Amino acid sequence: MNRRAVLQLLSAAGIAQAGVVFGAAPPVEPNILLLRPQNFGAKVDGTSLDSPAINAAIDRAYGQGGGLVYLSPGVYLCGTVVLKSNVTLYLEAGATILGSKDVKQYSAQAGPPENADASTRHLIFAKDADNITVCGTGLIDGQGPSFWIPSGRHKYSPDEQWADVASLYFKPKPRVSPMLEFVNCRHLHVEQVRIENASGWTMRLMSCVGVVVDGVSIKNPVFGPNTDGIDISNSSDVRIANCSIDTGDDAICLKSENPYGDSVPVMRNVTVTNCTLSSCCNGFKFGTRTYSGCENIVFSNSTIHNAAESPLNSRVIAGICLEMVDGGWLENVVITGISMQRTRTPIFLRLGARTAPRVGGRTYMRGLMISDIYATGAVLTSSITGLPGMHVEDVTLSNIHIETQEPGKREWTERAIPEVPRDYPESRMFGRLPAYGMYVRHATGIRMQNLKFMSLATEQRPAVVCDDVISLEIAGLRVALQGNESPVIDLRQTTDAWIRDGRAPIDSPSLVHVTGKDSAQILVTGCDLIRANQPVTIGADATSASVTLANNILRTQKTQNVNG
Repeated sequence: MNRRAVLQLLSAAGIAQAGVVFGAAPPVEPNILLLRPQNFGAKVDGTSLDSPAINAAIDRAYGQGGGLVYLSPGVYLCGTVVLKSNVTLYLEAGATILGSKDVKQYSAQAGPPENADASTRHLIFAKDADNITVCGTGLIDGQGPSFWIPSGRHKYSPDEQWADVASLYFKPKPRVSPMLEFVNCRHLHVEQVRIENASGWTMRLMSCVGVVVDGVSIKNPVFGPNTDGIDISNSSDVRIANCSIDTGDDAICLKSENPYGDSVPVMRNVTVTNCTLSSCCNGFKFGTRTYSGCENIVFSNSTIHNAAESPLNSRVIAGICLEMVDGGWLENVVITGISMQRTRTPIFLRLGARTAPRVGGRTYMRGLMISDIYATGAVLTSSITGLPGMHVEDVTLSNIHIETQEPGKREWTERAIPEVPRDYPESRMFGRLPAYGMYVRHATGIRMQNLKFMSLATEQRPAVVCDDVISLEIAGLRVALQGNESPVIDLRQTTDAWIRDGRAPIDSPSLVHVTGKDSAQILVTGCDLIRANQPVTIGADATSASVTLANNILRTQKTQNVNG
């Protein structure tokens, strides 16, 4: 409901505000119920508890079939406010719902564990409700810092800041989380409101169907522990658009869990578009707590950013972070048109085995398309990683530009990268990786098209490293014109690979380096190899028979059409 419609209701109800001229408004249905908490005892002074009066107004509207509870300008100190079917809670500009600092003022709701990241206490709560709305240009303020204390975490040195997280320097006392909790609701709208200072998760959509979150602004301190922006669990037909989220934990996070019951429905048809995201954790994330399936997800036309003055431990860990480690599955995901600035890791895809699959099921991640990404100021390598015998499948990366500021060292190319199948997934979980652009391990059906990796610091690693990869295409890869001591592409135990339209930098050892006794069926064709010392180099256990060269331009001759 927009402000004009509310003003029409106010005019029809005879509740005019000073300075507001309603004019000749269109006729309003006479049976629409509009209620003010002041008529139920609200003091609106910021010190008296007004949630009982707001709840009484909601109950009256619900009892009469629905209506609008109107919060005029002023400060409404509140514990838990419970929304019910067919009720709109409208916050006028200048109206503030101020969360109480006393956790006892929030009624505990059965289901989630007490004092967990997502617990039993909430500022606004609805369960099993239909046709509910929270809207207006007012403010919901949770007074989050009142619920945190220093954690005593040791300080990281400047050269370790890439692995640190600013929000871990505080820990929560018993608190309100999620601040807005919607459970098993249908036809839910949250529009325009400002939401600030959540003490835990800000908003969770749990097993909801038909949700619109539009034009919402969320602002939490970057040091706030577990202050996720919007969490979506098991919900379907969800549209999040035109939102600004600046917080201390994941900005938007999709999960599949259900603390309110045994059933964990499949999450389907979620779109996120035209949003700006900032955090010291992850931007757009799937996982953890992924016990069921998720499909048909779109994230588009958005920005993920940190300010230039932000220290490394206050920057987004991973801009695009898709994790499947708790027994569920993920497929049919499209991510496109994303601008990232000073995000530590632009892309992180992880398939792990922290939790066993449900009975009769299996864990997988497949059918992902990521395109039109422009990222600057990265400091960690993007990666796609599965496990031996449990590959990430069918991933397309196209039209991607990544600039990194990480000064990569030659010795990192020889590091033994741990598998850590049961570890909590983070883009920093493996430490320094052997590539500066993209590291791919345990994957099948990977396509990279028109990728550009640029390093603004001294870099001694390959741009791309692939290890245990089956069915690989790399087309149109571009790197800096000046090479280093490493090949551009390092293929380890890779089969059925097609490298085409590549360009080797000046004095690079080779465009492609191949190792591993199982490496085979590698085709290099249509590449500009004039600047490379050799077209391809063969390392330990691999043989020259594993590689076919065709129609490349070499340093010593204009064209080549040679097999072997």
